Amino acid sequence: LVLNHTSDQHPWFRAARSNPRSIFRNYYVWSDSSLTYRDARIIFTDTEESNWAWDENSKQYYWHRFYSSQPDLNYDNPLVQEEMMKIMSFWLDLGVDGFRADAVPYLFEREGTSCENLPETHEFLKTIRQFINVNYPGRILLAEANQWPEDLLPYFGDGDDEFHMGFNFPIMPRIYMALKQADRTQLVWIMSRTPFLRETNQWGIFLRNHDELTLEMVTEEERQWMWDNFAPEQRMRLNIGIRRRLAPLLENDRRKIEIAHSLLFTLPGSPILYYGDEIGMGDNIWLSDRNGVRTPMQWEAETNAGFSEAPGQSLYSPIIDDEEYGPLKVNVKTQQDDPASMRNFIRHMIAVRKEHHAFGWGEFEWIDCNNNKVAAYRRTYQDETILVFHNLSDTEQQVSYKTKRPIRVRTDLLTQWEFRSKDGMVNLKLKPYQYLWLK
Repeated sequence: LVLNHTSDQHPWFRAARSNPRSIFRNYYVWSDSSLTYRDARIIFTDTEESNWAWDENSKQYYWHRFYSSQPDLNYDNPLVQEEMMKIMSFWLDLGVDGFRADAVPYLFEREGTSCENLPETHEFLKTIRQFINVNYPGRILLAEANQWPEDLLPYFGDGDDEFHMGFNFPIMPRIYMALKQADRTQLVWIMSRTPFLRETNQWGIFLRNHDELTLEMVTEEERQWMWDNFAPEQRMRLNIGIRRRLAPLLENDRRKIEIAHSLLFTLPGSPILYYGDEIGMGDNIWLSDRNGVRTPMQWEAETNAGFSEAPGQSLYSPIIDDEEYGPLKVNVKTQQDDPASMRNFIRHMIAVRKEHHAFGWGEFEWIDCNNNKVAAYRRTYQDETILVFHNLSDTEQQVSYKTKRPIRVRTDLLTQWEFRSKDGMVNLKLKPYQYLWLK
């Protein structure tokens, strides 16, 4: 649900720019000066020089927090708020389970502020939540706000009057950093900055999404390190981030892709998968902007990867056609028929996770095993405790850990392998990139 803006090709904006007296003129934010709201940061610094764009037709500037082709809506106009309620009703009546609300911090503008996270924004979001609660109970609102976790807390309101969920953006790059550095330090640090939420709320955590892998919430040195290690070619970079898919980022190494998903499924939050990553789809860095990670889903090895029967040149984007990631090698049907495929193993991980509420609702506590190459933690909910171990390195690692209870046998939930301990002491030899969910 794109709350913040429309396309400049949208009928509303076309009407707004063609006729200053149009009812749609006030659907957008206009000014005679480009110096208004000058305290608001520019988000896409590599392509935009200002948050204002000059409209030659109407001889005024219009406001845009993202690309100039995406003019911001004017939420001080009650008609815009009404329109958004109508849009939500349309989709909710069709049966959608909820919305990922796009770019929520930027809905209102006020002089002398950063034009982010304003009180007026929260007032409108409470109106949306009340509308959902009354008319469509049980539907979900997920906030997409590229903010630090502590700054996102106000978007949960009092637990039941704004968003149900919010994306935890800064954990994403640190999963890649932990794997590349073979060191849990970055994960420990970001988890220390991630507040535990009420049972009525939840973080959404993810490995990739449809945009660039954002590096906005790392230091300049860390950003350069990420570019050097994960996007060595300039075309792999976009804005302050990396426009690559999961499999290429992890060198198409099945071990790394699996352990990344294990972290995703066992750290606090609801895991969110990006289409195609479950089968190891690749990207096309030669497509413009963010389109390189938005190519058609590869369903089978046949024409157009089974995505469409239309002529190939009519597709919204070309199919990935390289030898390593093309549909002849990477597709749903082939993996569906292979019990050992990545798709089926990730399905297995999801099924196991759903059986154990400790992963979804449990408390989180790091385990100190005197080895930073191993990310180990405890998930506890009611009378269930699960010990999770990840060898982040490409070498075997030894782990010794004294448990709180002298349980003799613990079972890996994924493989059913048994691990014995004596007097509560767990001694493990973890193979490169091995992970265990022990109960």
